[in-house]
Formats: sequence, C-alpha cells, structure tokens
Amino acid sequence: MKYIKVAAAVLNQTPLAWESNQRNIETAIRQAKAEKISILCLPELCISGYGCEDAFLAPGTLAQSLRVLQHLAPQTRKMIVAVGLPLAYHNRIYDTVCLLADGEICGFVAKRFLANDGIHYETRWFKAWQHGMHTHIKIAGASYPIGDIYFNCGGVRIGFEICEEAWVANRPGIQMAQQGVDIILNPSASHFAFEKHPIRKRFVLEGSRAFSVGYVYANLLGNEAGRAIYDGDALIASGGKLLAFSRRFSFHDCQVIRAAIDVDLTRMAQARTGESVPNLENCVDSDFTYPHYVPTRSHENGMVSPAWEYSPTLKEEEFTRAVCLGLFDYLRKSHSYGFVVSLSGGADSSAITCLVRLMVELAINELGMTGFCAKLHYIDLSCATLADIVKKLLTCVYQATENSGKTTQRAAATLAKNLGADYHELNINRLVKGYVDTVSRALKQEFTWQEHDIALQNIQARTRAPSVWLIANVRHALLLATSNRSEVAMGYATMDGDTAGSLSPLGGIDKDFIRQWLRWLEHQGPMELEPISALSLVNQQQPTAELRPAEMSQTDEVDLMPYDLLNTIEKAAIRDRQTPTEIFLLLRSRFDYTEAQLLLWIERFFRLWARNQWKRERYAPSFHVDDANLDPRSWCRFPILSGGFEHELQELRENAQHLPRS
Repeated sequence: MKYIKVAAAVLNQTPLAWESNQRNIETAIRQAKAEKISILCLPELCISGYGCEDAFLAPGTLAQSLRVLQHLAPQTRKMIVAVGLPLAYHNRIYDTVCLLADGEICGFVAKRFLANDGIHYETRWFKAWQHGMHTHIKIAGASYPIGDIYFNCGGVRIGFEICEEAWVANRPGIQMAQQGVDIILNPSASHFAFEKHPIRKRFVLEGSRAFSVGYVYANLLGNEAGRAIYDGDALIASGGKLLAFSRRFSFHDCQVIRAAIDVDLTRMAQARTGESVPNLENCVDSDFTYPHYVPTRSHENGMVSPAWEYSPTLKEEEFTRAVCLGLFDYLRKSHSYGFVVSLSGGADSSAITCLVRLMVELAINELGMTGFCAKLHYIDLSCATLADIVKKLLTCVYQATENSGKTTQRAAATLAKNLGADYHELNINRLVKGYVDTVSRALKQEFTWQEHDIALQNIQARTRAPSVWLIANVRHALLLATSNRSEVAMGYATMDGDTAGSLSPLGGIDKDFIRQWLRWLEHQGPMELEPISALSLVNQQQPTAELRPAEMSQTDEVDLMPYDLLNTIEKAAIRDRQTPTEIFLLLRSRFDYTEAQLLLWIERFFRLWARNQWKRERYAPSFHVDDANLDPRSWCRFPILSGGFEHELQELRENAQHLPRS
C-alpha cells in the first residue's frame, strides 16, 4: 500500500486583493505543511480572485499574479501545491493552474472547457485551450510546460479537471484515466445555488470511481466579488468513496481538509478497467520524494456533517447561511460600518432585518467574539456584547404616511426591538403633501386616486429614500434595498423609492419562498439558533405596499397575482423560455383558476416583464442564490425596448378556447 496524504483548501478571496489573497494561500500552505500534506489543491484563480471581470484584460493583473506565484513557489518545499492564476501566452489569456513541487514551478495546465452561461462569462476574458496541445512558455528567463498536460511527480501521476471541466460530458477525466493518472485535482470557483451541492458530490464520487483515481476538489468560499456567494464546498474521494469534506458556509478565511489516498489500490482498479497504453507525450516529469505515511484514526478528517445538512428544511437552512455569509463579507470587504433597513413591517424588509441579526449570531458562534471583532477591525467593537454589536451594525427606520396602518407600525417596532436593532420612526406625511401640493400648483391640476394612482403611490415611496439615505451616509453604513425577485420580474417597485440601496439581498429570491422562510424562521429557525417569534405580526399580514388609502384595501397579490402562480409563470417564461400559450397550458394543468383569470395574469406578466427591463438594469446588486436569477448583468439578458410579446399574446387570446386539454 502506498498512501499519499492529500488536501483541499477553501479560501475566501477577493478580486485584485493581492495581499489578503496571498495571506490566505500562505495560511493554507502552512496548515498543510503542519499536517505533513504531500499534495495540496487550492481553488481556481485564487491568486487574482475569480471575479476580476475585465481586469483580467489588464497587463497589471497578469504581472501581479505572476509576482505572487513566484513569491509562493519557495514556500512549497517538500510538498506539491496546485494554485490558480490568469496567464498570457501568445497574446491570449488563459485560465490556468500552476503545479508547484518542492519549491519549483513544474508547469501550467490551461483550462479547456470554459463556463459561459448564467453568472459565468469566461469566454469574454479567456481562450479555451485545445485538447492535446502542449508547448512551453517563458517566464523571467525560464521555460515551463503549458497546455493540456499532466505531471509525474516522484512516480505519482497528477492530472487536472478545472471547475467547469467536471460538469461537461467529455470531461478531461476520461483522458486522464486513459493516461493512467493516479490523482485528479479540481481547482474550482463554483458559486452556490440551491441543489448544487449534491451534484458536485456526485461528479466527484463518480469521477473517482469511473476513472479509478483519487479525486481532490477545492472551491472558493464567501462573497468574493459582490453577487456570487461560494459555499466553500471541498471534497476528497477515492474509488467511489468519500474520504473528506469541508463544513460549508464558514466565516473563516481558510479551511483545509485532508485524507490519505491509497495509490496502489486505485492502480489495481485501473489495471482491471484500463484499455489503452498511456500516452506519455504530454507528461511532465518532476522529482519528488513522498514521506512514508501510515494513516491512523487521529489523521481522519472527522467525517461528521453539521446537523443542518440533513434538515428536512435544507433550502431554508442554506438560504440563511448563504445570505448571512454574503452580508458579512460584503460589509467587511466594503469597509462599511453597518446596515440600514427601511423597515416597513412587511415581509421583505423584515426578512432582511432578521438576516442581519442572524449574520451576527452565526458569525460569533463560529469565530468567537474576538474573531468576529478582528474581522471588523476597522469598527470600534471593543468590550462589546452581542446586543451591543447588533445595535451598532443594524439600524431600522419606519417611515409613516397617512396611508400607513397601526398593524405595520406595530410589526416593525416589535421586530426591531426584539432583534436589538437601533430603531427610529419618522413621519414623512408632511413631506409627501409638500411634494404633491408643489407639483399640483405648478401643473395647475388637482391629483386624485382615480386618475393619478401610480403617481401618488410612487411619490410616497420616493419620499422615504432621502431620509434613510441620509442616515446611512451619516453612519457610513450600507442601505439595503428591499425588492425581491418576484417584484423584479414585474417591475412592481418604485425606482428611487423602495429600490433605493447599494445592495439588494433578496433580489435573487422569489416572494413565495420569502414568505415560507419567514414562517419557518418564526416557528423553527436555523438549528443552532432560536426561532424569531416576533415575526408573528409580520406573518399574519397579507403583503401590501400600503401606499393607497386604507379603504382601497391594497394587497400585492391583488395588484399582481397569487405569488405561487407568479413564481410558476416567471420560471416557465424566463428560465425555461416558454411561450404564453405553453404557459397557459401549464397553468391550466396545475391551478384551479378560471381560464379568464389565467389569461389576465399571463398577459399582465409578459407586458410588465417587457415594459420594466429598464428597472432591472438599475436595481442594486443582488445575491445569486437561485439559478433562476433575473439580474441582467449576471444572468438574464433582455432588451430594454422590445415588441412586448404582442404577437404571442394575441395568438393566445385567439386560440385559448380551442387549445386541447390533457
């Protein structure tokens, strides 16, 4: 038996933050050395950061990445480390992994399959390397192999699949197995989305089994560049068995998992299944001596997942932890001094307020008070308690008009005080009336709800923005916008009103789930924390913008449509790109509404979707937690001006009564 001790590191990196990125990498290397690790895999593009966007095209980014690499190389003596960086070759830029062995650069593997869907746009910056091609690159006077290569380090063959390459049908692992590779390293930058973790786990396990290899998967962690959140999912497997995994959504900057891989065992499996003689032309040899290692129970990774990973409400748990980690990283990486929320007493603003409180609790639980304060070292949190920290980091403002009700005021006040926020109430009715009277006199006309409904609603929402922005500015804090994805789809939001803010934490999640999550949080909540019973007043209400007079009984679902139905239409129309007619047939099979109602709601959706693209272009950045995102800058592109589906809707109206029933 020849055991090789391997490790994967998850790192919380930031684009172009050279010093902190390098520190995290060095921390991982030191931890691996202390554990006597022989092979360490780090995440994709971890030197520069994955989310550098067009800065990948800047010569300075490439030069600085190489400088960091050359600084790291000597620190890898007596070990092998895979580290990701962008690299220019013949006036093209490639997403590469450098293999460092015993303090020396061995060569660069260039990514062959680039991610170019949804949030990923790799082909804008990188070129895909051709299969089977390998050559040499000169760096600082030395020549190194680059391309579609693998390595023979001290008799152990090491190959690569870089992130997206493990997700495609013709994954490089197939060729790696034919080359007789012993260990496949997968440096990744795979963003979090619901239901993604089990997919990663499957391809790691199946890759290790089908290719008869040890498989080491390393991923990024945290809110790296603003929108995407990485769960820090790292996995090590061999022969179809999981040997080690990380704890997801950690607030630490670095986490190293390790395992012992029996290379002789995987080689015997290859001997049974291998067909062709390995091609050694693209193999790079490197001297390396592995220490003798006999695994013991004390060196096991501790294969115990936290209880929440097995929760029947896993989606709610993941959502909580992803957004809390995203908020914490956004706060510290932007060097802001806290968050301000315009708390209306409704579902969205209440959810965001709760998430800030949960962020503090989860981070302190993991980091401890000292570690938490160290992460926010630029804020004076000395001698602070949990209550002190929440009050310092979270400010809530309720702004009433004559159309605001006692129920929402009581809901907002009760929740804010229960959570420990710094809570303020402002009455802006005089300001609203001042705007209305001033413009009414200027235009020489009187405004009425019958004729000017939207205008009179919007001026109330917009009047709330200056005050809450002022508070955020005075406190050097981030104002959080309170729109959700359902409102984003329909444009059911006031620009420069409830969309005001520098970050929109719920912009990527639908209202139906938010309401479900709030009920869960009231009665159950995250496993290690107490539920928030003060949400009862919020959850008892029907969602309402509360901008019309009380006698008009305004609710969001009357203005739009039932949220569960809206969610179904949005996913079918935008994610699945179905026509209005196809969606009509889908809704008729799933819901008990009349055909006239369904036709009304389908037409309302498509008209408002097409009409409000300009709003989606202006919304504050949102967290990407669901791969049905509508953000035009990272997921769903649509023209600002379009035909508005007029032909498709007319066709549906004319043919609806003749469409077949299943």
